[in-house]
Amino acid sequence: MGNGTGSTLEERLKTGTVIVAEGYVFELEHRGYIKAGPYVPEAVIDFPEAVRQLHREFLRAGSDVMVALTYYAHRDKLKDVGRENDLEAMNRQAVCLAKEVAAEGDALVAGNICNTWIYDPSDAERSGAEVRSMYLEQVGWAADEGVDFVLSETNDYLGEALIALEVCHELGLPAVVNLQSNLRPEERDATRDGVDYVEACKILADKGAAVVGFNCSRGPSTLMPLVRQLRDEVQTPIAAIPVPYRTNAARPVMGSLEFDGKRSFPLTMEPHLLTRYEIAEFAKEANEIGVEMIGVCCGGTPLHVRAMAEAIGRSVPASRYSPAMELHPVLGQSGSEEDRALRKNYAV
Repeated sequence: MGNGTGSTLEERLKTGTVIVAEGYVFELEHRGYIKAGPYVPEAVIDFPEAVRQLHREFLRAGSDVMVALTYYAHRDKLKDVGRENDLEAMNRQAVCLAKEVAAEGDALVAGNICNTWIYDPSDAERSGAEVRSMYLEQVGWAADEGVDFVLSETNDYLGEALIALEVCHELGLPAVVNLQSNLRPEERDATRDGVDYVEACKILADKGAAVVGFNCSRGPSTLMPLVRQLRDEVQTPIAAIPVPYRTNAARPVMGSLEFDGKRSFPLTMEPHLLTRYEIAEFAKEANEIGVEMIGVCCGGTPLHVRAMAEAIGRSVPASRYSPAMELHPVLGQSGSEEDRALRKNYAV
């Protein structure tokens, strides 16, 4: 096991909600360690301490999983930034950083693979072989380094997700497989290869995925209807990992949000960011309907993770520094009352 406690993902899922912090790529871009556009996690090699510190902040905030930062660390993406020679080193280093910090707490370690942008359902045999080759490399290195499971996420195509699941099983690792409810607002009801989202999750569950669900793209308000439907139709543990943005019926995915009359994604998303109270409301709702794995994706911060953990009744290391507005030199008791009112309003 990668986590040093001897526990497995299956055991954790049986004992309570598993919180998983994602969004490493966005947060490290905000901090100045990853280039927006390619979003390749070069920081794993160039600034490992920045990656280590973000892991540590997520751990203190309550994440039960340290996700190795190998999102977009596959062969095709590294070619875009001229770093294909760093492929193996980047993948192995990412797992080692995640394991190092996981050992400081009680966290599982997840390998990570994602959408490749090369899968083509009209040429599934050829493109699928390329995808499979890239996944075999990444999952193989993750297995060598000792992860507890693999997180396959942001899958646009069921076909690509099934390849990921097959590779994980071939290498003896449990897989959490999450579909992305697409960035394009016109693609609301199905994967890009035309399978209803919930039906696609049912297929993945039948094929042996340990957890199935959704990540990225939708904020809580537009993701939860899908999650509720999935909970009603699937017995397998499910995941709900939204982005922390105020999507709505008119603009259901973060790619459709606008600010000042212009598209916000991906560089001007801050005006749409959820407060700690709003993300806490999501966590409480998801927990109450029996979602076994909850988290936050692109745009998520340790603040969001702590709010989710506290919303489901946990006290985490970072809770030591949760607000005490009654001690504010100006707001004092009025600030404390306002904070309590907000917590009550968002059902924390």
